[in-house]
Amino acid sequence: MSSDTIPENPYVLLTPGPLSTTPTVKAAMLRDWCTWDDDYNGIVQDVRRQLVELATPQEGYTSVLMQGSGTFCVEATLGTAVPPGGRILIIANGAYGQRMALIAERLRIPHTLLRSAETAWPDTGLVRETLRADPSITHVAVVHCETTTGILNPLTEIAAVVQESRRLFIVDAMSSFGGIPMDIGSLGIDFMVSSANKCIQGVPGFGFVIARRSVLERCAGSARSLSLDLYSQWRTMEDEKGKWRFTSPTHVVRAFAKALEELHAEGGVTARHGRYSENHRELVLGMTQLGFSCLPDERLRSPIITSFLDPAAPGYSFAAFYAALKARGFVIYPGKVTQADTFRIGTIGDVSPATIRSLIAAVRQSMTW
Repeated sequence: MSSDTIPENPYVLLTPGPLSTTPTVKAAMLRDWCTWDDDYNGIVQDVRRQLVELATPQEGYTSVLMQGSGTFCVEATLGTAVPPGGRILIIANGAYGQRMALIAERLRIPHTLLRSAETAWPDTGLVRETLRADPSITHVAVVHCETTTGILNPLTEIAAVVQESRRLFIVDAMSSFGGIPMDIGSLGIDFMVSSANKCIQGVPGFGFVIARRSVLERCAGSARSLSLDLYSQWRTMEDEKGKWRFTSPTHVVRAFAKALEELHAEGGVTARHGRYSENHRELVLGMTQLGFSCLPDERLRSPIITSFLDPAAPGYSFAAFYAALKARGFVIYPGKVTQADTFRIGTIGDVSPATIRSLIAAVRQSMTW
């Protein structure tokens, strides 16, 4: 293959990330970069600046990039932000909230788990009561878009309770940042975690944390890991102008810089949210017309990914349905809901309403049960 050739994708990824990327984002990875070179580190610094600008117009925030998947960044944040003697309240209504609790358990971080049904919003009144009853809780963590079901949790309401209680606030915005408008400064978020391969439409390889600088500065020496020390990673990037402590995913960072450029060209987060919302509308309309049922209720759903109940037909098999769709050029996601048999379809990435209409036609052709 010549250096200027990008192979054609055999299928569209309708998943919550990795997702389908543009040819130009993929092409950005064709050049090699040196991790020590000022040209590359300048790209890192520009990415860090742009991430903060996307997150909030308020002063006092900074960003840090971390190798690995989004979960690496969640673990780095929990393991660094909660100091010895601290305690975190984890609000969970799906697998990714539960994963935060598992991280806290493995790192021996004192925590309280407040669980809700997977198909319901967390009870903000119960969050308030829990915080009032336990002054030992220093931090609160929640997932914004819980891709177990596709629920978009009521971040504004939860943030108001956390601000009222004067606790530090950690938000896993893995599948929402860049695709759903938010101002983390006005929400009082102290640590917001996301990943390169989600709504900004980069490729997998690193995640990032946008943090309140004054809070992050107090985290020196708190980390429970060497490689996942969020403070030390940030301090190195600050002091050495974009350098990473350990080998960085250079090609992925350059692709992400291109993806940020394309986000701005599309019209920013508001415009991208509009496209994703239209994708979601087309998906739900088409699937329900074919007889599929969505989970959860409409008012709870995000435009990121949607869960559908498996058909009750005796001849239905997700494996066969998946294979039939893949053969027609579309890859979807298996379900993750514990109390129901479901599958999921994402509506983010380099995907348009026309793509979704083509998917609906492929679903119709694949319904052999």
